[in-house]
Amino acid sequence: MTEKKHTQDPLNVDEALSTSEAFLLKNKNLLLGIVAAIVVIVAGVLGYKHFISAPKELKAAEAIFKGEQYFGADNYEIALNGDSTGYAGFVKLADEFSGTDAGNLANAYAGICYAQLGKYEDAIKFLDKFSADDYFVAPAIIGTLGNCYAQVGQLDKAAATLLKAADKANSVSLSPIYLLQAGQILEKQGKNAEAVEAYKQIKTKYANSYQAMDIDKYIERASIK
Repeated sequence: MTEKKHTQDPLNVDEALSTSEAFLLKNKNLLLGIVAAIVVIVAGVLGYKHFISAPKELKAAEAIFKGEQYFGADNYEIALNGDSTGYAGFVKLADEFSGTDAGNLANAYAGICYAQLGKYEDAIKFLDKFSADDYFVAPAIIGTLGNCYAQVGQLDKAAATLLKAADKANSVSLSPIYLLQAGQILEKQGKNAEAVEAYKQIKTKYANSYQAMDIDKYIERASIK
């Protein structure tokens, strides 16, 4: 059922949904970079002393390492559900090590794997559990979550989540992407004033971004409706 839902377009928002799907399917390098950054952050948080005082974290990190290898090789199903040689899979690891930094990392991996497989409802379940306070990983995960909401037709949540990602990132590389996607969703919902506001943020706050080059046409289109 999940796989069928993501191909439907119940609110006729073809452009917004295709933009979201393109982000999820064509930005693997960005998502891989996100996960790499997560690994660095987790490693820094844990540290040698933390490993000694919390062996559960060490065990979790070792188990997740096998999954990272499958993930890097695009073996998303095995990364999620495990193999025949003892690797449990991100889904089970996220549950088994819930409350640990490594378990939090497993949620991010699982969510991105599901998104890559087009299983957006499952992706939402895991991405929503991930938490981080930095200004690169957290916004990117939130943005991916917003795109997944769009794919299952939860457009109000999608737009709000993408706007949240843009605000948290506050960067010329990520924020304009999420603002444009949010604007397109809002526009297709008939929320033109809100769409214009999103587009104008790109023009005023991120004027040097790629998205700002032709943002005027989006502003004009939404303004005359």
